[in-house]
Amino acid sequence: MILGLTGGIGCGKTASARMFAEHGYARMDSDAVVRDILLTDRTIIEAIRGRFGGEVITASGAVDRHQLAQRVFSDGKGLGWLEDLLHPRLFEHWREAFAAEPGGSWVVEVPLLFEKSLQNWFDFTICVASDPSVQLARLEQRGLPPSLARQRISKQLPLAQKIQLVDFVLLNDGSSDFLRAQVEALVNSLSTI
Repeated sequence: MILGLTGGIGCGKTASARMFAEHGYARMDSDAVVRDILLTDRTIIEAIRGRFGGEVITASGAVDRHQLAQRVFSDGKGLGWLEDLLHPRLFEHWREAFAAEPGGSWVVEVPLLFEKSLQNWFDFTICVASDPSVQLARLEQRGLPPSLARQRISKQLPLAQKIQLVDFVLLNDGSSDFLRAQVEALVNSLSTI
């Protein structure tokens, strides 16, 4: 069974995915795949340098993710170009991982699941939802300025729409124990399907 886990930035996708992993699901964080695997590939780094210039590359030759984010989140065409570069490679990574464990249980964090029409990759989709004030407070705690947090939120499908599109919703305004209880109940329910 392959679960697609989405939600707004700062809503708790990672915390929820870790809880699924505690129940035996293999966890894949799509953002981490991009950050740790794709953005370290020399071919991709050079393509990014060619498109955005040396300002988005550190002195050591790595992608400066902060600089790149500032560029692409204020430039729709640049963001589209970067997604066109990275997404096919990300999907290939998914294919290889799923093929290596046929019949395995997976939970895959996919922030842009519906924005990129990826729901057909998954047996079920789940949205982790939080009140917007809680979401912004979490992002501020991570050190993201409110203006940048709102800018990133605006690039995602509104949470209310994601909630309407998914198979299951996890509410994450309360304690981690409350979230954990919801994940456990969902895991138990899915085990009967």
